[in-house]
Amino acid sequence: MASKSLSIKFDLNAWFEGVADQFRGLNPNEPGQWPLLPKLAAFTAVAVLVLVLGWLMLLSDVQSGLDAEREKEPRLKEDYRLKLAQAVNLPELRKQKSQVEEYVTQLEKQLPGKAEMDALLSDINQAGLGRGLQFELFRPGQVVVKDFYAELPIALRVSGRYHDVGSFAADVSNLSRIVTLHNIVVVAPTGKDAATGALSMEATARTYRYLDANEVAEQKAAAAKAANKTGAKK
Repeated sequence: MASKSLSIKFDLNAWFEGVADQFRGLNPNEPGQWPLLPKLAAFTAVAVLVLVLGWLMLLSDVQSGLDAEREKEPRLKEDYRLKLAQAVNLPELRKQKSQVEEYVTQLEKQLPGKAEMDALLSDINQAGLGRGLQFELFRPGQVVVKDFYAELPIALRVSGRYHDVGSFAADVSNLSRIVTLHNIVVVAPTGKDAATGALSMEATARTYRYLDANEVAEQKAAAAKAANKTGAKK
């Protein structure tokens, strides 16, 4: 038994010595001339190195993607909370939307159409005459078209007693259609007119009307044309 154990030990030592001899004196410039074990060891080392580098590069890309997703997380959470609040309050939001639409409809009804503008101008004139005022100037200006409505300025100058002038301004504000007074200038009477106590008021009355479907289409077409011209210049 002892001789057999010694034989096995001796053989292992010889094998390790042979392996060590294969790695001695290797010429790095001629790896093709290396013994089999150094070739296998070099191949294994290169393969492991390639795997490690590939894994590190892949892991780097994955880490970048993970960081990007982490940066999105707070924004996505905030969007989720907002949408959740909207979903919870959806019935109330629909109710508010209906109320706003009803309010807008009521406001639109206060804007005359194109065919009603003459009647509105007559109402303004009658409001002044009804208070005993004298119209020294009543001149509608050029219509200014906005996105969804048109504005008509009216230059006017009336004269009359103080309270009548004030009542006229109140009557204009209480018309069923929207009329606003701007650039109001009240001048006290001078000279022989001072005895009558009549004041002179100059102002610009602005009334508004909604655009009909054709006018809205024209406005959109004009805006699109202007945008195309701007884009072409760039």
